[in-house]
Amino acid sequence: MSLAAKLVLSPLLVAQALATRRRLPRLPEADGPREGVVGDGPVALRLLIGGDSSAAGVGVATQDEALAGQTARPLAERIGAAVAWRLVARSGLTTAQCADLLAEAAEPWHADVAVFALGVNDVIEQVPARRAIAARERLVAHLHEQARVRHVIFMPLPPVHRFPGLPQPLRWVMGADARRHDTALARWAARRDDVSHIPIDLPLDPRVMASDGFHPGEPVYRLCGLALAEHIATHVWPRLQRQESPR
Repeated sequence: MSLAAKLVLSPLLVAQALATRRRLPRLPEADGPREGVVGDGPVALRLLIGGDSSAAGVGVATQDEALAGQTARPLAERIGAAVAWRLVARSGLTTAQCADLLAEAAEPWHADVAVFALGVNDVIEQVPARRAIAARERLVAHLHEQARVRHVIFMPLPPVHRFPGLPQPLRWVMGADARRHDTALARWAARRDDVSHIPIDLPLDPRVMASDGFHPGEPVYRLCGLALAEHIATHVWPRLQRQESPR
């Protein structure tokens, strides 16, 4: 939306944002181990999962129900081998803060593929899309150089304009900002061979979301995990194997 429209609506938007923050319950991150191995046989693929509250599993009780478990299990089934996974996520992180968190790790965990769920907090904090992309550039560079990651997948920003926990016009304004961020992310990823952006159609309504109407529920995590597993097994994993094959 235009800057002029935002300025006109700004007093109402600020009031709605403050009221919504007070009203929505503060849900915890999912409980359970933040690393493990799934599948049979020796580990064939190492998967790093990172990001904000949607990566940390806010909205469900355990990591088995969250993005990590919902991705690692079907991925191991699809590639027919064991997958080692680790989760590095924290509620409230912007993309830049996530990049800082990984850079500050004493011993980076080496992975073949990384998946990140980020962007909503960039929208909340009014981070310009170009700055969010620059932070993703820094994040990818760190993963390549320090964690030996060969391919990075960024989840799309969710359809914030359909979040039932947000009132109008705040929902409409944040949704427009989220779409702009996601468009910039998709264009940036399309120019790179080492980065993917996979669109996922999320039919959000109160039945599939957490009790706050803002975070995913188990059905959403399951849908996202299946989409990620399919993308990695079909598009990323074969290419990594070809790169390892003797010429």
